[in-house]
Amino acid sequence: MTDMSLDRWPQRGRVRNNARPSALLLGRWALLGVLGFLILMPLYRLQGMAFEDGASGYSRAFSRPGSVETIVTTVFLAVGSLLIGLVLGTALAWAASRLPARLRFLRVVPVLPIVLPPIAAVLGWALLFSPRPGYGNGLLRQLPWWNGVTEGPADVYTLPWIVLITGLALTSFVYLFVSAGYSNINHELIEAARVSGSTEREVFFRVTLPLLRPSLVYGGAVALLLGLGQFTAPLMLGRNAGIDVLTTDMYLAVSRMPVDYGQAAAIASPLLIFGVLIVLLQMGLVRDHGRFVTHGGKSFRSDDSASCTAVGLILGYGLVAIVLPTAALVIMSLSPFWGDINVATFTLENFRKVLATPGITDAIKTSLFASMAAVSVTLPLGFLCASILVRLRHHGTVRTLIDFIVTLPLGIPAAVFGVGFLLTYTAGPFVLYGTRWVIVLAYVTLMVPFATRMQLSALVSLGSAYEEASRTSGAGALRTKLRIVLPLIRRSIGGAAALMFVLLTHEFAASLLVRSPKTDVMGTILYQYWTNGSYPTVAAIAIIMTLITGAGVFLAMAVGGGDFFDEL
Repeated sequence: MTDMSLDRWPQRGRVRNNARPSALLLGRWALLGVLGFLILMPLYRLQGMAFEDGASGYSRAFSRPGSVETIVTTVFLAVGSLLIGLVLGTALAWAASRLPARLRFLRVVPVLPIVLPPIAAVLGWALLFSPRPGYGNGLLRQLPWWNGVTEGPADVYTLPWIVLITGLALTSFVYLFVSAGYSNINHELIEAARVSGSTEREVFFRVTLPLLRPSLVYGGAVALLLGLGQFTAPLMLGRNAGIDVLTTDMYLAVSRMPVDYGQAAAIASPLLIFGVLIVLLQMGLVRDHGRFVTHGGKSFRSDDSASCTAVGLILGYGLVAIVLPTAALVIMSLSPFWGDINVATFTLENFRKVLATPGITDAIKTSLFASMAAVSVTLPLGFLCASILVRLRHHGTVRTLIDFIVTLPLGIPAAVFGVGFLLTYTAGPFVLYGTRWVIVLAYVTLMVPFATRMQLSALVSLGSAYEEASRTSGAGALRTKLRIVLPLIRRSIGGAAALMFVLLTHEFAASLLVRSPKTDVMGTILYQYWTNGSYPTVAAIAIIMTLITGAGVFLAMAVGGGDFFDEL
């Protein structure tokens, strides 16, 4: 009996040791399957519909009148807004580095437009520069140059204005990348250039700008993708003026009767292909940043000679991108109708109407439920993905596939995914159309990259020493993650939660495509009232959206113990 028992112990030990790697491998493939269904299945259904009936969707999409003009308009919007975003974002990053010490809090100003819902910002610009009743146009007509003019001089419902508004929004994203690049520049190189006799202009163009190339390329790629996938401004400002882009054409294909899913899927193909190529290019470029590393004895610091121009540039951008559209929204939300500004008629009746209308309050509740549920699901899903990417940093087919799939939603516009979601969740195995859960799954899919990347950065910075010490002390893997790792990256988790809540409460493109009459969210109910011409109500909803976003950011960062803008 003793010999038999002794013979069995090694075998059992081997079974346990072999079982753990097998279970881990199985778990990784299971996670890959979940990600594949969430992210790849909508795209597969989309392309499957485009190729049905001998790819007839493509012939209908690109042989109709105006299809070439739509593609040209899409490219013009993307490139034009990209150039505005690159120039302004780089200039603002430079300005942030030249602020006086007592005014360095102004560095947060270029990021603030991210917190303002895009649909609210577009509405604010429409209230300012609509040809006849716009508040800004009304003030401009008081000037001698336009005295006596009954309309204009600005017209927000034109392509140049749509490009400008989009470019101002993209500036914040470019600023984030470029300002991060500024912080990694070795100041010794700049000092050496100055000592050699270079002027400030020469230092910027010959030293600083070349060293910022990775940040400019990556930020520019993100801005270009966002520009190509623009949906809100073209839909709200360009549709009635006959200005169409690919995303609005997709929406029209699935919103009119009879619905043409094949045509919508075919229209989405150029955006899908370009997004995949950008993701692959990004994955290739990320592998080698060594030739741009410039760290030495000194990191980048603000110049000793602060610039008044820098202060003016940041305050000017804040005035144009934040204060003006927000002020227009506040004025309209307090006014009984859209007309001349009359402080004596200001009232809170529009807010009372919004809070007393069941359809609007239901939309607010749905938006909050879907956003919080998606954040709750995406955070642990992103943590699992980040943990695998860290653990298998240098090898593994599973790692490569997870990295590609997780990055994919960053490269493909939400409107494209929205059509895919509509096709995926109106047929088996999960028929969820008309429920809140289709919105939750759509939100989870769109937010997986953000949850993964922010937690991945925290895990890489944390290293493995704490985890190894815990395991050596006898703690299991689960206990180590819960008691050691998660508390140490709490700040990044809070930042990820805040960022996702902001993006989800703002989400409009995918929501408009998957919503039903019973499952509106804040963005879609705002658009519905906009199309009905209820402008004071629309402004009140936009203000409430902004307040909810701010409250969500504050709560997430209070729980996470971090600073939202630092995490960005």
